[in-house]
Amino acid sequence: MTFNNRIALVTGAGRGIGKAIAETLSQNGVTVICVSKSPESCGSVAAAITAAGGKAEAVPVDVSDGPAVAKAAETLLAKHGKIDILVNNAGITRDGLIARMSGDDWNAVIQTNLTSCFHWCKAIGWPMCRARYGRIINITSVVGLVGNAGQANYAAAKGGMIAMTKSLAREFARRGVTVNAVAPGFIKTDMTAVLSEEIRKIAVAQVPMQRMGEPADIANMTAYLASEEAGYITGQIFTVDGGMAM
Repeated sequence: MTFNNRIALVTGAGRGIGKAIAETLSQNGVTVICVSKSPESCGSVAAAITAAGGKAEAVPVDVSDGPAVAKAAETLLAKHGKIDILVNNAGITRDGLIARMSGDDWNAVIQTNLTSCFHWCKAIGWPMCRARYGRIINITSVVGLVGNAGQANYAAAKGGMIAMTKSLAREFARRGVTVNAVAPGFIKTDMTAVLSEEIRKIAVAQVPMQRMGEPADIANMTAYLASEEAGYITGQIFTVDGGMAM
C-alpha cells in the first residue's frame, strides 16, 4: 500500500479496533492523530507509536460535542495544513430491549456513534474537498445491515453511518474524496470481552468461519481503503465478518 506523506485522524483510537487502525497506518508511514475522550487512552497509544518510530499525537475530544470537534479540527488543520485520512471509529453500546431502553441510552449511542461522524465529516471533509484529495472511512457494523435484538440504538446508529457513507460519497466524489465504510462482525475487543461465554458461543455459531475476528482484520481493510491504491472505490460497505452477513 502506498501513502504519500499522509496525515490521518482516527477517532476512538485509545483501544480495540481504533488502536489497531492507528498502529497499522503508522506502520505504513502515516502520521496519526489519535482521538478519544480519555486523554490517558489516546495518549498511551500515541506514545507507543512514537516509541516504535512512528509519528503520532494525542488529541482528547468528546466526539459527541459538536463545538469541541469543530474547534479541534480547526486547530489541527492550522497546525498540519491538511488532514488526508479520516477514520470515524468512535463508538459505545448501551444495549437493552426497546421496552426498557431509556431516552438517555438511545441518545448517548446515537450522539457518540452517528452524530460524531457528521461532526467530523463536516469539519474535515470540506477541507479535503478544497484540497481535492481525501479518504474517509466510517467503521460501522454488520448490525447496521441485519439488525440485532437488544441493540435498536446501536443498529440505528450504525445503519445511519452506512446511509451517510453513501450520501457523502456522492457529494464528495467529484472533488477527489472517497467515502467508504467497513462493517465488522464479531471482533475480539473490550466490548465483546464483557459478553458471557454463552453469548459468545451463540455469536460464533452465526459466523461461517466459526471464530471471532481480530482488530487487525479491520485495520488492514481500513488501511487499504485509506491508501493511494483505493482511489477508484467510493460509496461501498465492506463487511469483515467471517461470512456472517453474506
